[in-house]
Formats: sequence, C-alpha cells, structure tokens
Amino acid sequence: MKSVLITGASAGIGAACARAFLEAGWKAGLMARRAEALEAVAGGHGNAVILPGDVTDPQDVARCFDDFVAKAGRLDVLFNNAGSFGRAAMIDELGYDEWRQVVDVNLHGMFLCAQAAFGQMRRQSPQGGRIINNGSISAHSPRAGSVAYTTTKHAITGLTKTLSLDGRAFDIACGQIDIGNARTELLEGIIAANPDSPPPVMEVDHVGNAVLSMAELPPEANVQFMTLMATKMPYIGRG
Repeated sequence: MKSVLITGASAGIGAACARAFLEAGWKAGLMARRAEALEAVAGGHGNAVILPGDVTDPQDVARCFDDFVAKAGRLDVLFNNAGSFGRAAMIDELGYDEWRQVVDVNLHGMFLCAQAAFGQMRRQSPQGGRIINNGSISAHSPRAGSVAYTTTKHAITGLTKTLSLDGRAFDIACGQIDIGNARTELLEGIIAANPDSPPPVMEVDHVGNAVLSMAELPPEANVQFMTLMATKMPYIGRG
C-alpha cells in the first residue's frame, strides 16, 4: 500500500486531498494542529493516521513523520500543503509579527516538512519518493495586499527546483502545484465580500484529483509544475 503524508489536512485543499488519497486506497497521514478536525476529515477510515502537530515546530514535525513511518512502513509521497494567507494589507500597514506568522508557516514550515520527508526517502529501502509542494498562482501573479503570502510562494518555487535537483541522486522527485480560486473557506470570504462581482471558482475536489494524479506517476516521470485554476480567472492577459 502506498503512503502519503499531507500537511494542513484539517480543512480546504488539504482535506480534499486527504479524501482523494483515502478513496484511492492509500495509507494517508493527516497532519494539522487540530486533532478533532483531522478526525472529522478521516471519517473513521482505516487507512487514515491522525497526526496532530504544528509544522512550524521542528520537534512536532520530527515526531509526526516518525509516527507515520512507524505505522506505514515508509513514506512514498509528501504533499507539503500547510499555509496561511494572513491579513491583506499594504506593506507599510503590515506588522512584523504578522509578516513572521505567514513566513513561519508558508516557508519555515514547508522547509521543515520537506527536510523530514527528504531524509526519510533518502534513508528508506527501496530509496526514493516524491514531494509535492503547494505553491500558488501568487507565485506568478499576486493579489493586491498579499506581500507576505506572495513572497513566500515565490520562495517555494525555489525550494521545489532545489529539491528536484538535489533529489535526483536518491530517486526523490519534487513537483509543485499552483492553484487558483479553489472553493475553500478562504475563498468563501472573498466571495462574501464581493457579492456583486464574485470571483470565478472551481470546486476544491478537482485539486485532490490533480495532486493524486501527480503522486501516482511512476518514479521516472514527474510533473515539475502544474497550474490548476478556475477557467475564467483573470490570470492570462493584461488588464
């Protein structure tokens, strides 16, 4: 049975991906801070492993990865997903603590989880695995007032490229999915704030299916970058 660890699995994109992998028969480790929310996503599924932990805490990350590997036997895939948008604001209105909070989750947290996954995949036998980083359309074209979020997502693209290069010697593939306007709790707030001109959206389950398709590729194939977005988003073209 193949195994996947999903961070930020308690809601939104992470929860959709957890459901997709569990339905496909994978052993799935669900990591997030809220154990009760993870239990709700798992729905009592026998292949789900609940991993309460904070991705910004190195000890939590090490414990969750060790616990999962002890139960699953190995780690085939990491979906490095946990993230935070933070408060929308101009740079001169954003407090340093607010900046640090987003950077801690989106960059430091993703680094720690990638580090743990890479080490496990390098040590295990047979060697190798796959890391899928959750980037964002903001890694290419930002929303206004998103300086912390957008900066971290550009950094994740660098992380993805470096892991792809460094992982070659160990059969570790790394890819990135850049998602635009999946219908999650975050987007519901944007829709509510713009009732007269709501943004185009897609259902979040499409993301789960896309990440699963990336994960199921054979070791010799890799989706380096995938852009998955609502068809009518104003992403392509100039305003």
